Amino acid sequence: MSDLVPYKAPPVPVKGGRLGFLSLAGKMATLAAAALALKEGLWVLKRRMEEDADDADELAEMCVEAEVEPRFTALINDAGTALRDVAKAAAAVAGAADEMETNARGFVDAHQSEYRGVYEAVRASGVQQAKAGFYRKD
Repeated sequence: MSDLVPYKAPPVPVKGGRLGFLSLAGKMATLAAAALALKEGLWVLKRRMEEDADDADELAEMCVEAEVEPRFTALINDAGTALRDVAKAAAAVAGAADEMETNARGFVDAHQSEYRGVYEAVRASGVQQAKAGFYRKD
């Protein structure tokens, strides 16, 4: 009797198919592109909120000159402050999206450099390979 015990790798949750060399690289490239789009959208949002906050400040100044009820002027000032808070939060999330994009691109680059040769050798061999985890040593 053999001492070898087959290893059963835990399933990797993947929607729409197997997780292989190309699919993993594709999914990470998609993540990087989505993070880039998110980052760009957030910078647009930040600029828009800052412009709207400046407009609110200008409107509040005009209300003071026109002797508008002070509580309404205070509400306009509060709106400007809230818009600046949104702009600040958008910048923070954009920074996180930038970091995610950088990390995803770094992952793709590392994945390519580490496994591209193995992938090409397996494809060129024409021999069916063992399932993931078969050669694992615990």
